[in-house]
Amino acid sequence: MLGIAGALAVAIALWQLVATTAGLTIERTTVGTTPVTIYRQAGASPAPVIVIAHGFAGSQQLMQPFAVTLARNGYVAVTFDFAGHGRNAEKLGGDITKVSGTTILLVEEVARVVAFAKGIPGGDGRIALLGHSMASDIIVRAAQADPEIAAVVAVSMFSPAVRPDSPKNLLVVVGDWERRLKEEALRAVGMAVGGPVEAGVTYGSFADGTARRAAFSPSVEHIAVLYSPASSREALLWLDQVFRHAGSGYVDDRGAWIGLLILGIVLLAKPLAGLLPRVASTPQGAGLPWRRLWPVAVVPAVATPLLLWKAPTSFLPVLVGDYLAVHFAVYGLLTALMLFVVRRWSVRDAGVQTAPRTDGGFHWSARAVAAFLLATTLVTAYAIGALGGAIDWFVTSFVPVGPRWLLVLALAAGTVPYFLADEWATRGPGTGRGAYAATKLLFLLSLAGAVALNLRALFFLILIVPVILAFFVVYGLFSRWTFARTGHPWVGGLANALAFAWAIAVTFPMLVR
Repeated sequence: MLGIAGALAVAIALWQLVATTAGLTIERTTVGTTPVTIYRQAGASPAPVIVIAHGFAGSQQLMQPFAVTLARNGYVAVTFDFAGHGRNAEKLGGDITKVSGTTILLVEEVARVVAFAKGIPGGDGRIALLGHSMASDIIVRAAQADPEIAAVVAVSMFSPAVRPDSPKNLLVVVGDWERRLKEEALRAVGMAVGGPVEAGVTYGSFADGTARRAAFSPSVEHIAVLYSPASSREALLWLDQVFRHAGSGYVDDRGAWIGLLILGIVLLAKPLAGLLPRVASTPQGAGLPWRRLWPVAVVPAVATPLLLWKAPTSFLPVLVGDYLAVHFAVYGLLTALMLFVVRRWSVRDAGVQTAPRTDGGFHWSARAVAAFLLATTLVTAYAIGALGGAIDWFVTSFVPVGPRWLLVLALAAGTVPYFLADEWATRGPGTGRGAYAATKLLFLLSLAGAVALNLRALFFLILIVPVILAFFVVYGLFSRWTFARTGHPWVGGLANALAFAWAIAVTFPMLVR
């Protein structure tokens, strides 16, 4: 039944998601090294072009709800991948902490895409910009440098560049759970009015470019704001007023369908795991009750951020991914060390010369090795291919380009020790209840400690902690079902390690070092 439910969920979700682009032509090209996608309605009359920019560590797939909404309403929508992001193999240069560094380079990249967009067939010569998070500041500056930009839609905006008189016709859309950015949105609108303002009220005039509005999308935060129909609707209505344009009123609402697709893929994993070859006849693992597990779980969580307090964070061309890989590696090695120590404690407490075996007599026969390799390959392929494919198609880029392929291997050198040690520590007969979830929580707390000790260098880790948590949950289910079938924790452990290394390598921005 679970397999049927999962298959139905995947089928229904894909049908709904594919239907969102009905009637659109989607063209992919490049502007220099920048990958660009053009969305337009087949046979539509010439219309304004909207250039859409993604945020930090994102890609153009994240902005599909806006692109599809606008294109289905007759606009020409253009999305792209910034340098160092998505499918753009060009590394991000400059100092990311200074306006005179990376910011200027990104503004220049937007300008090149805008210049291209002005000449797109189907455009009528009018143009506007839409950007999320990091890109909100970039598009504000790009609009201030180009008098032909008729409007700016800034989603989750924080931009010190906003002035009372520029950019023209500014709409600020913020998730209702983004408290500080809501304050920033009201400040940006209020500075043009010269006094207090309210959300949902339009001030100024579209005719002279002074129109401003702050809109709060209900019940969403920094990422979900992109998938909120309220956000797309606000952007559409704003641009319709700027350009005196009338479309169909269609608003993309893919968020729930993406959730259903991922749920279906996760549900399918359980019955598929039942088809894996058995590696061990008896379940393997440390099998530690909590009285022996707690030092194995706690010591690495406390010691890792302290040991890496002064560790370098710029030896790989991927922002904070290098530190994260080292954190995984040290954490895993400390977990393995504590497993050894606890086993020695068992010897001492038992008063014998050898510790009791925890492998139930298991040995790596040729058959076991073959079964292990086959099972690990299949689980890894599903974790990266099925789940990663859905993410790449509808959420954000999940395909390595250029040097990212080598980064997968480099990052795996960090993730493999952690996941192998953690899986062994939290699996096996007699393991303390909730051990697997507890060690993942401790790992996240350990990362939080690392950020607190070195906030300047590791600040960007804060942004991806929710993503790591989601991956722990999903891949944790995969490894649980895999272990139940194969009997060996390292099948799921190695698959998870490779999937995590892949995810970090393809999503974190690549930098010039």
